[in-house]
Amino acid sequence: MKYANNKVSDIQIAYIGGGSRGWAWTFMTDLALDEQVSGTIRLYDIDEKAAENNEIIGNHLMQRADAKGDWKFEVRHSLEDVLTGADFVVISILPGTFDEMAVDVHLPERLGIYQSVGDTAGPGGVIRSIRTIPMFVEIAKAIAKYAPKAWVINYTNPMSLCVKTLYYVFPEIKAFGCCHEVFGTQKVLKGIYEKSTGEHVEDFHDIHVNVLGINHFTWFSSASYKGIDLFPVYRDYIDQHFDEGFTLEGENWLNRSFACKHRLKMDLFRRYGWIAAAGDRHLAEFMPGDEYLKDPATVESWDYGLTTVEWRKGDLEKRLERSKKLAAGEEKIELKPTGEEGILLIKALCGLTRVVSNVNIPNTGLQISNLPADAVVETNAVFERDQIHPLLAGDIKEDILELVKPHVEIHDLTLRGTLMQDRDLIKKAFLMDPNVKAHHLSDADVCKLADDMIDQTKTYLPQGW
Repeated sequence: MKYANNKVSDIQIAYIGGGSRGWAWTFMTDLALDEQVSGTIRLYDIDEKAAENNEIIGNHLMQRADAKGDWKFEVRHSLEDVLTGADFVVISILPGTFDEMAVDVHLPERLGIYQSVGDTAGPGGVIRSIRTIPMFVEIAKAIAKYAPKAWVINYTNPMSLCVKTLYYVFPEIKAFGCCHEVFGTQKVLKGIYEKSTGEHVEDFHDIHVNVLGINHFTWFSSASYKGIDLFPVYRDYIDQHFDEGFTLEGENWLNRSFACKHRLKMDLFRRYGWIAAAGDRHLAEFMPGDEYLKDPATVESWDYGLTTVEWRKGDLEKRLERSKKLAAGEEKIELKPTGEEGILLIKALCGLTRVVSNVNIPNTGLQISNLPADAVVETNAVFERDQIHPLLAGDIKEDILELVKPHVEIHDLTLRGTLMQDRDLIKKAFLMDPNVKAHHLSDADVCKLADDMIDQTKTYLPQGW
């Protein structure tokens, strides 16, 4: 990297999963809007054609008159090639295909177990993990060999186990996980404050929060705006508008594959006194399965939705078509801020700014003092030149801690079970899951489900399963 005139040039970013038909375009957009950083994006993907398309799309974008950024996109053909000399590594991959994800999400329905996402918690999260962990073992070994000093930014789910695997394989790695779920809740608080007071909040980042939890099951123990405690504002809004919930501006909550009215998190606030800080679809999966995920009618009553894999497959078809149009110049990416923080964090690590943001890293500094040191937790941290300083978030309150602890143990069981190819440990993870336990199923039925799900994802598992 080269520094001059408050700019950094010749940054080398290795993008593993660089054939993405979604997040890659978000990344490109933010790169094109920033003139302080420039360099090369090295695209590596097992689907080389997809990476080649993004090479064309990215280079076309940077040539536009309205693009401030100066980046070159190049396809690389191996982990050694993409990583050697990299300053940053971005990991955003899909472990398997949507056919495997259909098993993750929908096979448990035979036992009445519904999952609203199926990529982090529950049976789907566990099975996705046993596909993903071996891939991250390979990636971590390659980083240790070819780019040991690079900063590694993970966007892949299941976030906690991806980051946990990177550190297990290469303890000295400089890795962290980024997730935008906290931002969504900050935006909800911003909107509720504006609606309640008539005042305008310029930027959701001005909603200051203390973040505690694990990815997709995060909580705010405090929230304020310009010294104003937002907990009473939130409580009053819920008391008056609980039935109607809250809809973010520009969000079509009728598209329940992703949107919601945030009523589930409002209910959690009423029950536990802290603000649940993720989307309702994710929060539901960490709770006992007889509460918010009992059946599709219950889900509908809370004004969120089950993200079916059929919907995901249809959405992929649309994105594949868009990829062709973007590469052919028949469609253009709209250049406007995406709300993601990846580029901002890269700039901070380059020393161009200083940022406080939520981050997923091991709890080695006991950011959350009543969770184990080897747990991957999500809290705030300070990003500055070549440093991440996690902030001490304090204890998770006891009633919420009892909700979080089983998932931390499930992460440990899943990592060990995957590395050892031990079906018994994976079955223990299934049996411990709060969604599964609430259905009062026989151990035999749950273990048979685990075996069947493992067998149906064997194509993406190492030999030995």
